[in-house]
Amino acid sequence: MKFYKESEYRAACEALFQKYKVSILNLIPHARVEHVGSSSIPGAISKGDLDVFVGVSPEKFNESIMLLKKLGFREKLETLRAPALCMLESGIEDVALQVVANGSTFEFFIEFREKLKASAALLDQYNQLKLTCIDLSDEQYRELKSEFIERVLRK
Repeated sequence: MKFYKESEYRAACEALFQKYKVSILNLIPHARVEHVGSSSIPGAISKGDLDVFVGVSPEKFNESIMLLKKLGFREKLETLRAPALCMLESGIEDVALQVVANGSTFEFFIEFREKLKASAALLDQYNQLKLTCIDLSDEQYRELKSEFIERVLRK
């Protein structure tokens, strides 16, 4: 697994986010579209991928997923799927959408981002965790990262 310093990925991820934000809002005008994940956190190391939070009303959740598939996204297999959360991935670029029903517990993507932005110590711990995962499998990395996220959210 390879990680990049902020200077190596940030500008490209931000430009890609702006492109997708416009496309998503054209399809779902009332969606909350936010840049989340490591690439949204100043100073974070990242795999260089883009994660986008798409918050929609619970009544429009399933319809929104169908609309987003028109942008070339497909449901991401082997991830949590719930009535208020659907992970989509691009078949073209390294972009994932976290489609979330507004008001659900899955808004934690934003809460986690904000906690790391507010704490240099937490961000340093997160970066160090990633550096220890370079030789691990994707599954091992996701498990360690999930444990860290859960700890941060409990604080």
